[in-house]
Amino acid sequence: MSLVNITDIKILDNPTAFQNPYHFEVTFECLQELEDDLEFKLIYVGSADNSLLDQELESVLVGPVPVGVNKFALTADPPKPESLQPEDILGVTVIILACSYKNEEFVRVGYYVNNEYTEEELRENPPETVAFDKVQRNVLAEKPRVTRFNIKWDTPAGVEGGEVGESATDGNSGAMTEGTSTAGEQDTAMEDVSVAAVGPSSVLAGSN
Repeated sequence: MSLVNITDIKILDNPTAFQNPYHFEVTFECLQELEDDLEFKLIYVGSADNSLLDQELESVLVGPVPVGVNKFALTADPPKPESLQPEDILGVTVIILACSYKNEEFVRVGYYVNNEYTEEELRENPPETVAFDKVQRNVLAEKPRVTRFNIKWDTPAGVEGGEVGESATDGNSGAMTEGTSTAGEQDTAMEDVSVAAVGPSSVLAGSN
């Protein structure tokens, strides 16, 4: 059983310009006092074929974490254009919000991102060099895909051994399971699914 459950993620300022920062508001529930901080990472999948092109946009430590419902804001710079392949800039890619405890990832929430020109003329006749100031980023916030992993959590006082579950696959290794949408387009309900660990690019390539 996970001691930390993400209950809601809001993606603010969306859609927006490609070069604008990302703004997230993350709500999670902690069921037991933790010995260490939680680490949240935002990863931009630069290419479906090469994980070396993935960019870590931000990494933050959250803690100490009290028992109960917690909320924090995460701001991250956009990906570095010079680190992207021209053919991978426009179109659909993925961003991943991954959470770890003691260097063990226990949940990741992925979103498809569509990058496109806002002007019809540029869409029909794109320039040879990408005009980043004309590109709009739209995170498909209503369709999160959630992957959960079993890890060893802290052992409560008076209990021997930590609780560790066996990892299982949903039959489509690498695909994150689609979550459901709640009140608003930016509000997402997290669906609990346990699958085998994969890298960010595998998540993109394996998704339906």
